[in-house]
Amino acid sequence: MAVQTVRDAPQAQDEVLPGFALAAIREEGRWRCTKLDPEALTDLDTAITELRELRSTGAVLGLLAVDDCFFVVLRPIPGGVSLMLSDAVAALDYDVAADVLDLLRVDLPPEDAADDDPWPEGDMGIVADFGLGADELEVLAGELELYPDEQLTSIARRCGFADAMAKVLG
Repeated sequence: MAVQTVRDAPQAQDEVLPGFALAAIREEGRWRCTKLDPEALTDLDTAITELRELRSTGAVLGLLAVDDCFFVVLRPIPGGVSLMLSDAVAALDYDVAADVLDLLRVDLPPEDAADDDPWPEGDMGIVADFGLGADELEVLAGELELYPDEQLTSIARRCGFADAMAKVLG
């Protein structure tokens, strides 16, 4: 059983973390994916900047699977970025998660929340227009049996870019 926990996470600041960062771009009814700089796993600004630089006429999503502990979905929108964090408790140990909460204007969870179930925050309807509703995304984020990469693969499958994602991740 894959259990997500950040309670005993290594210091994640200023180092490259295990996981992946990628962009999923939808143009003319087709999806393509590309890797983002690994620094996006530790620096939210890097992820946002890279996604904005793609300058697509269609939708752009950023997907971060961080250190087998949590995931982030980002979506540039006019005037900002829409964000979804699978577990707010990760912000106690990971700068990128804390940055997500900061942009969402959500307080850090209390230290004792690390023993609780995952606590998703942000825009649960971030990919609703691609077939994965807010309620389903929240349930998926709370699924303790899955690692973040598996959760993002499920999101990709529901939204229609699982094949493109698999090609990039090899």
